[in-house]
Amino acid sequence: MAKKTTFLQGTGTYAVSPVPQLETLYKVSQTLAVGTRQQEALAEVLDMLDKDLGLARGTITLLSLDGNEIRIEAAHDLSQEQSRKITYRIGEGVTGRVMQTGKPMIVPKVSQEPLFLNRFERWNVTKQDLSFICVPISINNDVIGTISVDRPFEETAPLDEEMRILSIVASMIANDLRARREAKIERQALEDENVRLRHELEDRFRPENIIGNSNAMRDVYRQIHQVAASDTTVLIRGESGTGKELVAHAIHFSSPRSDGAFVKINCAALNENLLESELFGHEKGAFTGAIQTRKGRLEEADNGTIFLDEIGDFSSAIQVKLLRVLQEKEFERVGSNRTLKTNARIITATNHDLEKAVDKGSFRQDLYYRINVFPILLPPLRDRKDDILLLADFFAEQYSKKMSKDIQRISTPAINMMVSYHWPGNVRELENCIERAVLLSSDGVIHGHHLPPTLQTSDATGTVGTGSLTERINLFERDLIIDALKRCNGNLAAIARDLKTTARIIRYKVKELGIDYRRYCKKKG
Repeated sequence: MAKKTTFLQGTGTYAVSPVPQLETLYKVSQTLAVGTRQQEALAEVLDMLDKDLGLARGTITLLSLDGNEIRIEAAHDLSQEQSRKITYRIGEGVTGRVMQTGKPMIVPKVSQEPLFLNRFERWNVTKQDLSFICVPISINNDVIGTISVDRPFEETAPLDEEMRILSIVASMIANDLRARREAKIERQALEDENVRLRHELEDRFRPENIIGNSNAMRDVYRQIHQVAASDTTVLIRGESGTGKELVAHAIHFSSPRSDGAFVKINCAALNENLLESELFGHEKGAFTGAIQTRKGRLEEADNGTIFLDEIGDFSSAIQVKLLRVLQEKEFERVGSNRTLKTNARIITATNHDLEKAVDKGSFRQDLYYRINVFPILLPPLRDRKDDILLLADFFAEQYSKKMSKDIQRISTPAINMMVSYHWPGNVRELENCIERAVLLSSDGVIHGHHLPPTLQTSDATGTVGTGSLTERINLFERDLIIDALKRCNGNLAAIARDLKTTARIIRYKVKELGIDYRRYCKKKG
């Protein structure tokens, strides 16, 4: 587009008509307001300056984050690969000087300006002298970059006017960059806050009835939180003793149904007839002993939650009836033809391999798909060893209150035994072990010898066997000495006084039992 010029009376000079300038500035503002990627937006701005105002070969540079280098962010008619190769230092060349001083520069003839470095080698290509304009891009008086253009040299070229236009564009770019940087900072702050809140929410939404902070349990808590607000059918899977009923409780009491009933049935504990009556209810006279009409658990759980534990033990007949409940939300009592409706949410649990049961034909495939909408897999205790000490402390506190005992701590050997053990009975087995240990403890400490023999034989504990009387005595002595080492920071003389014996005997016992007392010595400095 050709430039429109106007003669200024009394000055003998020419100026660019303000109409194309205003149009270009408007288009620049619109481009920057769209919110496209930074480099793309800046490249479009440089294209406009070239096509609309004849300000050719525009370049926008930005200061690197470390402040040591000036890099090209966008350049007209220059590839990204070429742009990456060209950099400036503060004070170097015209661009570096503008960055250093924060003041614009006009170079009427680049051939006569020693500061002009010609790193783009455009002057060599055109074989024509050029004029060069470079203005700073500043945010709050801090120069963060520059925008520069060149044009064929003309004696009467309105360079001051073009510098003013370029300064306005630089100001627009500065506002855009500031907005982008503030948005980036805000986005990063939000991401950091999101991470922090996620951890807080994981703790906040960790059900109060479930102990554990391991990654495996955090996944379970997230799943509980995700499914609790809906009426989706949940299948809780895991080995016996992992706490499936606790998860069902947590889902119910975190859901909008928390004011309703939470009804649970252990399907493995009842035979087929009793289970059917328990689940669906029965009419008076439906069978021998049915002396009155009885509501089933499904009716009791209406608008609440019913938890069916060990659903893998359902008979084929009850599986069919349960499938109807899941699909149609209706059922009949035993001995009745009247159809009843239920709004109970169904949560199921099993420690069986349902897939194998489906393959064998002992569990209906259609029922499997209906209950397996949202499965939650509870990890066995051996896969969440970070939680063992938390659980042990919780159970120790719980049973010490029940037994009116003051259990202050669990000894290191006892902790090592628990962490090394494989826990086939999972959390339930750990609870029973701690109950036994609290019962046996007489000094406020749970020692290794208070734990069952199955734990004391673990190779990883570093303890001796528990078979003979001598071995049991050695185990007891080792436990006492290690506790004393911890209290006395490895000082053998202090241990002798604490245990009311001689230092010689303590040294002998330490050597005999293979205890490295130095690891308990308090480091100086």
